[in-house]
Amino acid sequence: MDRFLWSNGLLEINETLVIQQRGVRLYDGDDKAKLDVGVALLSTHRLIWRDSKNHECCIAMPLSQIIFFEEQAAGIGKSAKIVIHLHPVPANKEPGPYQHSKYSYIKLSFKEHGQIEFYRRLTEEMTQKRWENTPVSQPISTVTGSQAGRTRAVGIVGIERKIEERRKETDKNISEAFEDLSKLMVKAKEMVELSRSIANKIKDKQGDITEDETIRFKSYLLSMGIANPVTRETHGSGTHYHMQLAKQLGDMLQPPLEERGGMMALTEVYCLVNRARGMELLSPEDLLNACKMFESLKLPLRLRVFDSGVMVVQLQSHSEEEMIASALDSVSEKGSLTAEEFAKLLGLSVLLSKERLLLAEKMGHLCRDDSVEGLRFYPNLF
Repeated sequence: MDRFLWSNGLLEINETLVIQQRGVRLYDGDDKAKLDVGVALLSTHRLIWRDSKNHECCIAMPLSQIIFFEEQAAGIGKSAKIVIHLHPVPANKEPGPYQHSKYSYIKLSFKEHGQIEFYRRLTEEMTQKRWENTPVSQPISTVTGSQAGRTRAVGIVGIERKIEERRKETDKNISEAFEDLSKLMVKAKEMVELSRSIANKIKDKQGDITEDETIRFKSYLLSMGIANPVTRETHGSGTHYHMQLAKQLGDMLQPPLEERGGMMALTEVYCLVNRARGMELLSPEDLLNACKMFESLKLPLRLRVFDSGVMVVQLQSHSEEEMIASALDSVSEKGSLTAEEFAKLLGLSVLLSKERLLLAEKMGHLCRDDSVEGLRFYPNLF
């Protein structure tokens, strides 16, 4: 501990903070130091410790004083530590918290963890030895009060300069990001035109396009994003817009609904639709209003709201009796099922699987066991 010097806690010019960790106690060898728990800061040049309660109590030690260091694992009632072995005290050492110590090593005890990352960063700094390549401003051995004030100001100016450099770099990165976004928007319009042209060719079956090639092209278009989406710019606003949107959703959602057993959660529909629309994203409100028009427009889809409030889009041909029978058969075959297990069997989301089981329970075909292990459904034998 006699290698530490009193410090004001400010970084010098050319010195950079690497990592800091709260809840660190210092040990003078195997003895607890007379200091409280504080914050350990590692810079490119020094190891700094600052009291958590009294910020004016701050000490520092040059990294050049370190010979080697090692980890000490945590034990029962003991925190993990880093043991740092030190060179002898230099002859011209300035005042510090300890004038003499019988130990040639110190320990950093990590009360709030973080020792693994701190050890890694300390290893990097000791390997790179950046304090040799970029020395900080040298302290003056004898200074008056006004000179000491100027030395302190140099550190503050250095910090302000670094903050200003980081701000300029952030502004530059933001400007470049917006430039990239503008270029992306231009490319997106070109992709929409290209996909619209391919869609028209597929629709008219121009050239020698076979049925298999048509299906393949449609899968490519779906992965790229559906062209020609219904928007407020092209179809106005209000009821007319929602009607046209509902018709487009009816055409688009039927194939994925058939692949997913005839039912999808409205949140899944929202993600699928916006992925297909590319840059013309839908709001949740517009999607909900369009889905409410499925029945009035006599489309093959329906919006359904379960008793729990969960909203789903399902095919009109989707039979509730078949859904209940499927849940009952699966539970009877397995003896009992949770929503997660039922979801794995059907390949559905856990949310929809739970709603199916609850519906079968509501109709009296299943009963539940709600325990600490979770909600489990059994065949209703009564």
